[in-house]
Amino acid sequence: MTSTQVEQHHGDDNAAKGSTPEEGYERGLGSRQVQMIAIGGAIGVGLFLGAGANIAKAGPSLILMYALAGVIVFFIMRALGELLLYRPVSGSFAEYAREFLGPFFGFVTGWTYWLMWVVTGMAELTAAAIYVHFWFPDIPQWVTALVFLVVLYVANLISVKIFGEIEFWFSMVKVTALIGMIVIGIGVVTFGFSAAGDTAAVSNLWAFDGIFPKGVGSSLMTLQGVMFAYLAVELVGVTAGESENPEKTLPKAINTLPWRIIVFYVGALSVILMVVKWTEFQPGVSPFVAAFAKIGIPAGAAIVNFVVLTAALSSCNSGMYSTGRMLRDLAANSEAPKVLGRLSSTKTPAVAITLSVALMGIGVVLNYVVPEKAFGYVTSVATAAGIWTWLMILVSHIRYRRAVVAGKLPASSFPAPGGTVCSWIAVAFLLLVTVMIAIDPDSRISLYVGAGWAVCLAVGWAVLKARNPQVAARAAAADQELEPAGRS
Repeated sequence: MTSTQVEQHHGDDNAAKGSTPEEGYERGLGSRQVQMIAIGGAIGVGLFLGAGANIAKAGPSLILMYALAGVIVFFIMRALGELLLYRPVSGSFAEYAREFLGPFFGFVTGWTYWLMWVVTGMAELTAAAIYVHFWFPDIPQWVTALVFLVVLYVANLISVKIFGEIEFWFSMVKVTALIGMIVIGIGVVTFGFSAAGDTAAVSNLWAFDGIFPKGVGSSLMTLQGVMFAYLAVELVGVTAGESENPEKTLPKAINTLPWRIIVFYVGALSVILMVVKWTEFQPGVSPFVAAFAKIGIPAGAAIVNFVVLTAALSSCNSGMYSTGRMLRDLAANSEAPKVLGRLSSTKTPAVAITLSVALMGIGVVLNYVVPEKAFGYVTSVATAAGIWTWLMILVSHIRYRRAVVAGKLPASSFPAPGGTVCSWIAVAFLLLVTVMIAIDPDSRISLYVGAGWAVCLAVGWAVLKARNPQVAARAAAADQELEPAGRS
């Protein structure tokens, strides 16, 4: 097949599967912002708060779980990177699922990723209000949540540059805090200063019943919480359609992921567990708060509270951004109302963002009625939706590689190391995490919600095909095209 024929096939394939909605977006995200969005996506509330409960479950072995999951996340991101450089589009995961698996999978992936961010946004808004309550207990939580919702909504409507700048500074706060914690912790272990100096030691990592004090099985059960902490690392893929120079910025952002995981997850947790014995951590208490308190840093709780607040707002900000882009991608492919595909004068999908924010606003209302345990349910639902998204990335990558080997599609300028082998390993790992979710009674509800969501999507797709001949024709055409395009 000649290069002309390859490009013609690619063009015909896109036409059959729907439009690519990156047209019209402003490429307003510079290298500095994309790098920080990538870094911020790897540091969230899952680390700052969720690690406490997981330490209590697994002890020092949690460090190994984060390292193991980090390797898998890198495999996922390199698979995504290869796809992004083959065809950088703002619809990202949904577009690739649509191209290599068919319109139905693009439809499911787009709406599922949208759901993940909407429910996460609800939780993060309420969490942010709780964090502010730490300083201003007299202000009703729903008022604070509403203020944050409106401010971030307006910022996302103004321009993608404003979104990028807000995310840059949110990420800067998180990165600075973690690096500061690591430096202080290393100082405590090395020089023995502060109230924790007498008991801080590297041997704390194994001195209390070993590295696996609760057994390997208990450690594996923390994987679902660990994977939740990594959610949003794929957000850099959604920025592809609005990056100034995706060919340079995206590979750099993805290739720096390993050191971010080593420093911010493995490094930070290792230092904390050297400073404070793992037996002293309790579920529901941030390990960073516990470490600051042990060291005796003035206003340590307030500092950590501010950092966790920025993490929650960063997540909500990212949610508004990504849900708007995903809804526009669905609308461009006739899988959502056309009005959601409109761009404002500032080149943002204003209608799509507005709908998403309106649903996130339910979180403001639920401040009165949602019990605390519901946030655990929300995180498990978000994890299940995230796992689906990652699986679609990996399977799309496997299908793409087969098409390249068969000479049916052009090779990407950023091939994943190990080819499809690493993608298959990552698929197996994600299925293992799904089994862990099914075993855990508290997390199992996410699979029930997922099953209900799948039924809704199946019904929605059937109705969509019945009412929209264009979608039905595209689905029929895809069934014929997937055999030569997606399989060897």
